[in-house]
Amino acid sequence: MAYDWPISTGPTTQPYVLSPSLKPSAQLKPWRSSSLSLSTSFLRLIALHKATEMDIDDINEEMSRRVQVRFFTKLEAPLKVPSASIAVPADLTRLGLSSIVNSLLKSKNADWEAEPFDFLIDGELVRMSLEQFLLGKGISVEKILVIEYIRAVVARKEEEPSPHDDWVSAVDGSFPGFILTGSYDGFGRIWKAPGLCTYILDGHSDAITSVSVINQKGEENIAVATASKDRTLRLWKVDGECHGNHPRKIRAFKILQGHNASVQSVAAEASGNMICSGSWDSSIKLWRTSVVNMDGEQVSVKKRKVNITDEENQTEEEAMSTLLGHTQSVSSVVWPQYETIYSSSWDQSVRRWDVETGKDSMNIFSGKVLNCIDVGGEASALVAAGGSDTILRIWDPRKPGSLAPIFQFSSHTSWISSCKWHDKSWFHLLSASYDGKVMLWDLRTAWPLAVMDSHEDKVLSADWWRGDSVISGGADSKLRISSGIPV
Repeated sequence: MAYDWPISTGPTTQPYVLSPSLKPSAQLKPWRSSSLSLSTSFLRLIALHKATEMDIDDINEEMSRRVQVRFFTKLEAPLKVPSASIAVPADLTRLGLSSIVNSLLKSKNADWEAEPFDFLIDGELVRMSLEQFLLGKGISVEKILVIEYIRAVVARKEEEPSPHDDWVSAVDGSFPGFILTGSYDGFGRIWKAPGLCTYILDGHSDAITSVSVINQKGEENIAVATASKDRTLRLWKVDGECHGNHPRKIRAFKILQGHNASVQSVAAEASGNMICSGSWDSSIKLWRTSVVNMDGEQVSVKKRKVNITDEENQTEEEAMSTLLGHTQSVSSVVWPQYETIYSSSWDQSVRRWDVETGKDSMNIFSGKVLNCIDVGGEASALVAAGGSDTILRIWDPRKPGSLAPIFQFSSHTSWISSCKWHDKSWFHLLSASYDGKVMLWDLRTAWPLAVMDSHEDKVLSADWWRGDSVISGGADSKLRISSGIPV
């Protein structure tokens, strides 16, 4: 059974009804004396007939611009609507489609509260009217159009911001129990919840540029790393517990030294046994996170106790290896698999490194200074990077013979500072920019799914947290959390 969805947006809910055509010959009466002359009556009748024909043409045109659609979803009940097809206006956009789906859901459940939906046709998100989409794709309007609806990826709530004493340059949300931040005030911080700081990481003598959670083996004995403009990296031990009403100030258990300039980025290998760092000195260095190697033997490195008041000894350690090839600052590094590291640089290149040989196995020239890189998407194989223009670029290194981006997203209006794939979705990633915005992207459309502009200045870093929240830090000295995002 097919139903006709109302065209009118006014108080009536009935679809348009065609009026029968007037038949002038049947309506003409024999002439008799009246106040109107024959010629006047005849002219008025012709005018009425023409007006009626025009009205019918308008209605027919309106009715012809309707599309038969059938909605379906992979969502669980109570988010499923009836499978019957309905006729809807062809000029509907996703907002109108969302209104229809919400009305259908409410017809089954009087307590239903409307929420936004997105719509896919043949696997592509609809970001224009149905009419424009069908024309652009060459899809016939004669057949029933099958439309999948999904929950719109937008933030449902903005949490209270968590203030810092200076710019929030780095955030890491990979551990669900807390958020790790780094600031230009030289301190790292652990946040159990919005506004609830449980640890202050004290030790760097200059701004922190990057942070990383090293292992995630439980709420106890978690190691994290910070990188700084003071040319060092530091390793810290924390847990996910609260310690009274005030944050606990701790010192690093290990200091990693060897870079000759600011350390711009740090990333952990999945096992937590190693980390890598990228520096303004154009090098990438690999470090062990423990003084014990994989075989349980002592690692032959320089280490000494540092004069501190903390109860735990502090050691210094040198890098186990160095990767050379970039000619300018290494702005960002990621370590998705044990044998492979990816890096971005101000020399405008994206490189893939073989950890065993220390050589780069891929070198993509982007044509722009790059600030950030991440790897994810389908089979965790897609490379996203952004930098000194407004374009977020995505490459697929699996495609032989082509180093051109497979996607380019260009809605930002200033430099891109950060990008991050969602770890449970092949399609979704985020980007942060100096334009003060964080944007959520889906590879199935060229337009951003959502734009979060709660920052009052440049956004310097962003990440996902707990799967349904976006965290970001910026030059407004605040950590912000946008939650309730259904991915």
